[in-house]
Amino acid sequence: MNLHKKALFFDVDDTMYDHLHPTRDALRTVLGLSERFPYEEAYHRIRYYSDVLSAKGGLLEGKAGQDELEDMREGRFVLALQEFGVNITREQAVDIQKEYLDRQYRIEPFEGATSLMDELSSAGYLVGLITNGLEDHQMSKIRAMALENHIAAEHIFVSGTVGYAKPDPRIFEVVNERTGTLAEHCCYIGDSWRNDVAGAVAANWRVIWFNHRKAAPESEVAGVYETAASYSELKKLLLYPTYV
Repeated sequence: MNLHKKALFFDVDDTMYDHLHPTRDALRTVLGLSERFPYEEAYHRIRYYSDVLSAKGGLLEGKAGQDELEDMREGRFVLALQEFGVNITREQAVDIQKEYLDRQYRIEPFEGATSLMDELSSAGYLVGLITNGLEDHQMSKIRAMALENHIAAEHIFVSGTVGYAKPDPRIFEVVNERTGTLAEHCCYIGDSWRNDVAGAVAANWRVIWFNHRKAAPESEVAGVYETAASYSELKKLLLYPTYV
């Protein structure tokens, strides 16, 4: 058992890599949107609707079928883009999703991400991933970034297989149980206020909000969190005692 071992777990989407890039490229390719379009704002709304629609159907816990998954993936583009005066058909949403998926599997980690993981492992930390989504989809992204070369397979947790999805604190409890760690010895790093910060705080983990997009907190959380905007800042927080 690792009851006294310190552990660090990372989110994947928009924490290990820039999730905006494949989204922006897909919108440009299918819709021909100009450089002036507010891609980052639209990205945040697409993620919002992705979370809302997934929660309704239990998609992130692996409780829905392919039809429900496709409805969510297409619906998030339709609903989000409407807010920016761009009305698209379901057929266009299908095309955006296809382009987006193709680019999802041609991604690279943020600068310093994998080297930090290696340094943490060398320093004696248990290092892993906790990500929302379906197993095949998330693992394809993990393999695209070659993260399996830096993290043991048994330390990768995908909500669709675990049966609980962030922000449900039970996914963090499952991680503690399966890795033999304690909440007070664990830290979670993620970009999503709702899923990552609120979820990990509720599980009594240490939390670092990877806020590289300089977003504002979406709500109050009943706990303490730290903030980093780059992997160099994360390194200072995690490896240098004067920053802890």
